[in-house]
Amino acid sequence: MNDPNTDRIKKEAIRLQKELTGHSYRYHVLDDPVISDVEYDMMLKRLIEIEEEFPQFSTSDSPTKRVGAPPLSGFKQAVHSIPMLSLDNAFNDQDVLDFHKRAIKNLNQEDIIYTVEPKLDGVAVELKYENGTLVQATTRGDGVTGEVITQNVRTIRSVPLKLHEGKMRAPSLLEVRGEIIIKRADFDQLNNGRLEQGKNVFANPRNAAAGSLRQLDSKITASRPLDIFVYGTGLVQGISFQSQSLTLDTLKDFGFPVNSHIKSGLTIDGILKFYKELETLRDSLAYEIDGMVIKVDDISLQQQLGEKIKSPRWAIAYKFPAMQKTTTIKDIVVQVGRTGALTPVAILEPVNIGGAMVSKATLHNEDEIKRKDIRMGDKVLVVRAGDVIPKVVKIIESERKGNEVPFKMPVHCPVCQSKIEKTKLDKSYINKCVNASCQAQLKERIRHFVSKKAFDIDGLGKKSVVQLVDEGMLKSFADIFSLEKEKLACLDRMAQKSATNLVQSVEESKKISLRRFIYALGIDHTGERAAKLISEQFSTLNDIMETSEEVLEEIKGIGPETASAVCQFFSNVENKAIIENIILSGVIITNDQPVIAESQDNPFNNKRIVLTGTLQSMPRTEAKKQLERLGASITPSISSKTDFLIAGEKAGSKLAKAQKLGVTILDETRFAALLEKFV
Repeated sequence: MNDPNTDRIKKEAIRLQKELTGHSYRYHVLDDPVISDVEYDMMLKRLIEIEEEFPQFSTSDSPTKRVGAPPLSGFKQAVHSIPMLSLDNAFNDQDVLDFHKRAIKNLNQEDIIYTVEPKLDGVAVELKYENGTLVQATTRGDGVTGEVITQNVRTIRSVPLKLHEGKMRAPSLLEVRGEIIIKRADFDQLNNGRLEQGKNVFANPRNAAAGSLRQLDSKITASRPLDIFVYGTGLVQGISFQSQSLTLDTLKDFGFPVNSHIKSGLTIDGILKFYKELETLRDSLAYEIDGMVIKVDDISLQQQLGEKIKSPRWAIAYKFPAMQKTTTIKDIVVQVGRTGALTPVAILEPVNIGGAMVSKATLHNEDEIKRKDIRMGDKVLVVRAGDVIPKVVKIIESERKGNEVPFKMPVHCPVCQSKIEKTKLDKSYINKCVNASCQAQLKERIRHFVSKKAFDIDGLGKKSVVQLVDEGMLKSFADIFSLEKEKLACLDRMAQKSATNLVQSVEESKKISLRRFIYALGIDHTGERAAKLISEQFSTLNDIMETSEEVLEEIKGIGPETASAVCQFFSNVENKAIIENIILSGVIITNDQPVIAESQDNPFNNKRIVLTGTLQSMPRTEAKKQLERLGASITPSISSKTDFLIAGEKAGSKLAKAQKLGVTILDETRFAALLEKFV
């Protein structure tokens, strides 16, 4: 028999959950609150009391989840269903016009309509909803894999825990992408509070937002004034979108905050005009923006344009002019990088540029200093654009007093005292320390090896790496995997807990993809893109180590410099020994993208393929990924050189053109049957 009192409390809990969710929607989406903040807080307080006494009435989408949950021991990782690509940048009108011309050429049509959005200076996240309920939130990470921050994101009041079902029902799966921000006024209030408590202040809203999202204790995140604007979707099942503008309208209907300054239906001329309007609004907005994002509005055209390795061809970020300030060069010091290259760095009189205190700026190389006639004591113009390292634009010659000191590059390495050699790089020269045992190089190589895009080992920051190398505990990459917590705990600034966490983080890093492993090695001329291209063509690390320069150069996108550097690296006896020790320490190298292009009867190897229409069995991005594994080259437009057109539903003009040119056409059924043999 039911207890009437319990039934009454259950009904009260359901009512409060529903009403609080409705009030959040009115406040954050409609900007039309009907109760005060105090009334909202009192209702929330009552619901918390009920759910603490009757936990059976607490649901995963209850507004009480916004107050935080028990602390996590660490962040798990999750792979994005569709990669979160970065954007190419435009810095002037001509860059935007060139982007437009490329789109016209690839689409073979003139009348392209765009949607333009303010480019928020925040932290990109992906929110996953199943049947309308938030089940997971992740950071962008490296674009392929992000950190799971669900508990923290639940605390953000503008993030719907359950989708608002007004005009339509929630789809079975909806991945929403957005930018977490802190508004200017909230940021100032946050820093003022920290000052009163004797804590360090945050440098800028973006850093504060990023730090807040990475708190293991979500109650700390809940105390921070985080907000969100959404701008797109990842994988979606149960609903489809025809355009970017309709996507945003639908997301707003579902209860997501969408930026009010987004404009749709713009031609290229309208974009350039709106850029100037948005630039004048920049300082008056409640949040920080650093430009605008231009997107082809039609989703089918986006799909035709496709993506490059790191960025889509259908979108570009038009950045505002970089923020500049004048300050004085107090000194010029020389840093030694992981390749031995010497980089002069200006030590500046600290200056606030765009919300961040800048005290250093790169001077690139000796030739750059001579060309700009930079001297110690000079008054200079310093530029900072987003996350780019600050740099000296020019000297203010009219401010010279005559006591400025010219800079001379050292003839010996400032760390190991080895002789410096000059090496030609493109049209200029770089100064290099050729001593491979130089501790400065070792420190930088290890920092690269453990960085987020490589082994991603928490606890091995710059200061820790320097300390461990100086103490003789790290002499090569392999030594990382034999660190002992007892010895670590004896070091300065390394308590027992920190030592335990570091050893645990090292252990968790031991499974790594071939792509990330190649990148981690820090081979000359071999960045993320080259590591990806190489790993996609070989099944194992041994295959790469035993290949020739000629074979590497045959890989599209790999030039002779990279091919030579890779072969030289793996032919070095010391490097081979270090890799062997890394493997012996328990590191497992996996290949997430095994190449099967040479499989017998593979009809797609070395073929030019165009995808068009909507595929029912998989997203087109997945089809492209599988075809590239089979050695195919995916192109955006039909020509006489096209080998296959894979046509889904609503194939359109490309299908007609393929028929006219006599290109082999595969419908989805035939394509899936062929693919099944190899994937």
